[in-house]
Amino acid sequence: MIVKLWLGGGVIAKVNSCAVCGIDAMVVEVEVDISFGLPVFNMVGLAEAAVRESKERVRSAINNSGYTFPMDRVVINLAPADIKKEGTGLDLPVALGILTASGLIPRETPLAWLISGELSLDGQVKPVKAVLPYALAARENGFKGIIVPRENADEAAMVKDIEVLPVTSLSQVVDFFSGFIQIAPHQVDPKQFARRSDSANPRDFSDVRGQNHVKRALEISAAGSHHVLMTGPPGSGKSMLAQRLAGILPLPSFGESMEIARIYSVMGLVGKNFETLGARPFRAPHHTISDAGMVGGGSKPMPGEISLAHHGVLFLDELPEFKKNVLEVLRQPLEEGQVTIARAGAKATYPCLFMLVAAMNPCPCGNFGNPLQECSCTRPQIQRYRSKISGPLLDRIDIQIEVPQVSYDEMAGDQSLESSAAIRSRVDKARRIQDRRFKKEGLMCNARMGSGQLKKVCLLEKDAQSVLHQAMDRLGFSARTFHSILKVARTIADLSGDKKICRHHVLEAVQYKSYGRSDAPAF
Repeated sequence: MIVKLWLGGGVIAKVNSCAVCGIDAMVVEVEVDISFGLPVFNMVGLAEAAVRESKERVRSAINNSGYTFPMDRVVINLAPADIKKEGTGLDLPVALGILTASGLIPRETPLAWLISGELSLDGQVKPVKAVLPYALAARENGFKGIIVPRENADEAAMVKDIEVLPVTSLSQVVDFFSGFIQIAPHQVDPKQFARRSDSANPRDFSDVRGQNHVKRALEISAAGSHHVLMTGPPGSGKSMLAQRLAGILPLPSFGESMEIARIYSVMGLVGKNFETLGARPFRAPHHTISDAGMVGGGSKPMPGEISLAHHGVLFLDELPEFKKNVLEVLRQPLEEGQVTIARAGAKATYPCLFMLVAAMNPCPCGNFGNPLQECSCTRPQIQRYRSKISGPLLDRIDIQIEVPQVSYDEMAGDQSLESSAAIRSRVDKARRIQDRRFKKEGLMCNARMGSGQLKKVCLLEKDAQSVLHQAMDRLGFSARTFHSILKVARTIADLSGDKKICRHHVLEAVQYKSYGRSDAPAF
């Protein structure tokens, strides 16, 4: 039997929980007031539909767990009251707040913990999204630890220096706070989730016959995190090559893995085996995707494909088939590495440091320039097809390469081909050079260099300067293309271990910007 001592207007209890803002979490204080009056259950504090519906889940969970829901006036305030609260993770804190205000739980006990969990009608605790940002918020705000559903315990335990208590039912949490039971903190080794074996990715570059020049271009792309566009007839291997690019990228650091996991946690996509932490993401959205699906947004802002590809690869197959507005919204994220989504009631910023890998046919039928197949497209049709990709977007793609049809001799050859592991070893070596170079700059790769860094690290020999000068004059490259060529040349020099950029480095970098040009000279 619960005995309540009424002093003044009512009994107020407080429990701490969290709500998502972008990919970060903010602490939400669940205030519960129980006072005399007609039986009413009100919830205030900008609670969206899923949170408001928790009233019936909480009522049933309390009753079915063997407790009595108070037949008085119950008011729940979710502070701060001017920020929208979403999701079902507030169910458990609200129920505990009501039981605390009813006198079943000591008033001060829950305040040391951050609590999140969805309740079923029988009082069981179900998993929720965004537990990793919640755990980070618990540590940053000085809480002793976080109480989460058992299914989310591994995810929360990735955060060091806090206790993670896995729970399965409302009654278990009540007994813990009442001092009747102890819950052992859940522990994992966070670094084990960041280990990846080569067998985890069955797609290997040794499967690709021919296309050695394209493999070279993709190696340079991986070494410097440069964007790539591959153009070629159907069946030439563009998609096959793109799908293997993630396998030659360096393994993500633990910090990068945590950034990736935060985004996937907000989306509820962190798997039981933490596949998202073992390798860099590879996202390949269909060409029917909307601009909100690509960059993020919606009535409730959520990360888009470019953020899900953070520290990984975004592959756009059949590039001209994407809607023009979807492609154009990529311009700013490609350069800034983040995107800000603003809506009437919310604003969120999501990281999106990704490698864009695009593939397209040279014309609608795909046979333009193919010596073995006749092209059936007219020149206006080809022009309209290619004009779907704007010049400013192409200008932001560092490496543009043609992928020709593979010959019979190349397909039927029995020679052993280089594996992804061998290519990745060279990529890792080039990335380590860049890590040392940009240690104080806060950059991760050559593709992210600004004009200031270009002047410092892109030192050209005299004959290299001459080649670049001729390319700029004859091909009419823009200033952005000039910087792009310098970045790619710097990466090529890193792969060969050269401190200065030589003539052959610039020549190779220029050819990745001049494909398909009838006016491209031979230097």
